[in-house]
Amino acid sequence: MSPAFELAVMALIRQIPPGRVSSYGVLAAEAGFPRHARHVGKLLGKLPDGHDLPWYRVVNSAGHIARPGTEQADWQRVLLEQEGIEFSASGSISLFRYGWPDSAYLRDKAR
Repeated sequence: MSPAFELAVMALIRQIPPGRVSSYGVLAAEAGFPRHARHVGKLLGKLPDGHDLPWYRVVNSAGHIARPGTEQADWQRVLLEQEGIEFSASGSISLFRYGWPDSAYLRDKAR
C-alpha cells in the first residue's frame, strides 16, 4: 500500500459522521483506488493501539461486520449501536439508510 492510499483512506474514514458507516470498497473507490477494498481492510488491521480513527464505522459491502464472532466484531457492534445504528435480525446494517457517502454507495450499487 502506498502512503498516498493510506492517507486518503484515513482522511475519508475521519469524515464518516457518527451514526453512519461506509464499506471497504466505497472508501477505496472514493480514495481513488477502486478495487482495493482488501487493502482498506489490511490498513485497518494494522492500526496501532491508541489511535483515534473511527475504524468501527467501516463494514463490508453487504453491511456486515467483518470477522463475526470475534471480540473485536462484538466491540464494533456495541460502538455502532451506541451511535444509533440498527442491525437486522441477520446482523446486517442497511447501507441505504446508514451508508456514507450516500451518492458513492448508490452509484456503486447501480453498476
